[in-house]
Amino acid sequence: MTSQDAEILIIVDVQNDFCPGGALAVPEGDAVVPLINQLSMRFDHRVLTQDWHPAGHSSFASSHTGKAPFETAEMPYGTQVLWPDHCVQGNPGAAFHPDLVVDRSELVIRKGFRLSIDSYSAFFENDRTTPTGLAGYLKERGFDRVVLAGLATDFCVAYSALDARRLGFATTVITDACRAIDLNGSLAAAMAEMTAAGVAFVTADAA
Repeated sequence: MTSQDAEILIIVDVQNDFCPGGALAVPEGDAVVPLINQLSMRFDHRVLTQDWHPAGHSSFASSHTGKAPFETAEMPYGTQVLWPDHCVQGNPGAAFHPDLVVDRSELVIRKGFRLSIDSYSAFFENDRTTPTGLAGYLKERGFDRVVLAGLATDFCVAYSALDARRLGFATTVITDACRAIDLNGSLAAAMAEMTAAGVAFVTADAA
């Protein structure tokens, strides 16, 4: 691979349920779509991730008696934020945003499909050890740099960026092509953690 070829764009969870009107809408989530479409034309390689939960997933507040969305529960793998039911397999909310250009992507990584564990990162389930297979795919194809855009900055994008760094990939987040939930200061915490891990930040015009 050439230097340019060794870089790949990872488009994180740009799905209907994370956009306005969806079950777990990220504020201005749909605003990333035009930017990501422009970015897709400038990258030679692209991967999509897709939240893909079975009904009754353990991360849903509805699966825990007496719990409300955005409260937490202790799971075997640690503290889990409980979410509204979202991105249920095969439902319209789990589909990619209709304006997102997907046909140039080379791989779709579905995550969160195991009933008993959530998955924010493109690389690992929330136990931080069960792999999605993306790292092996990227390494086998010779990629050493990943660029991330999508939803949400402080959860799935941040977890993916941190895991990418942990796995040895040079990692960049395109800040204006992401949007955050910002739950109880989660955006500032995620940005600080990514900075400490060596994640680079650029805007779309510089990517």
